[in-house]
Amino acid sequence: MIQVRKAADRGHANHGWLDTYHTFSFASYQDRKHVHFRSLRVMNEDRVAPGEGFGTHPHNDMEIVTYVLEGALEHKDSMGNGEVLRPGEFQRMSAGTGITHSEFNPSSDEPVHLYQIWLFPDQKGLTPSYEQKRFPDEELQNKLRVVASPDAEQGALAIHQDAKIFLSKLDAGSSVEYPITESRHAWLQVLRGNVTLNGQPLDTSDGAAVSDETVLKIEAGDSAEIMLFDLA
Repeated sequence: MIQVRKAADRGHANHGWLDTYHTFSFASYQDRKHVHFRSLRVMNEDRVAPGEGFGTHPHNDMEIVTYVLEGALEHKDSMGNGEVLRPGEFQRMSAGTGITHSEFNPSSDEPVHLYQIWLFPDQKGLTPSYEQKRFPDEELQNKLRVVASPDAEQGALAIHQDAKIFLSKLDAGSSVEYPITESRHAWLQVLRGNVTLNGQPLDTSDGAAVSDETVLKIEAGDSAEIMLFDLA
């Protein structure tokens, strides 16, 4: 079963400095039909104006993954981390017992386009931690590259949840397949371009919840970039 979440049906707010779309209920957007999918709690697509950002704010007991598509995002947190994320870079922050951080667009003329993803952790009260990593394009091209998993396999980010995140950059006309173990689920997010998922068309910023399927075949129409979640 594949349930498509069309980009245009997401929650939307434009605050001037922030233009944001919410796949699941978030902030002032509340939809009881779209609160979370399995352990996937937040899928926000954000565009932050030059010189603007999120002031210092707290988090706890959440696995937060950030991926930058365009521009740059400066991160500072209460653990002493101060980094700039650039296109193609991932950040994983385990909020655990509590952390404060800020996110800011350091550019004076370019917006930053990013995805911020939250997953429920597999346990509460974890020690807060942080990672940032970029994966070489050759490892992503026309293949599914694991970028986050519980055991940090193949140099992936470590997340505290029974979930794996994959990234792929597909050439026009190319395809990848992913087998789904019985009783597991998946979420596909199209970051750029357009694909078909088991024959179901998906465009840029569309998502799809997958249950009771044995294999996923993802075929690119134009060149595309996708993020795939394997979820308990």
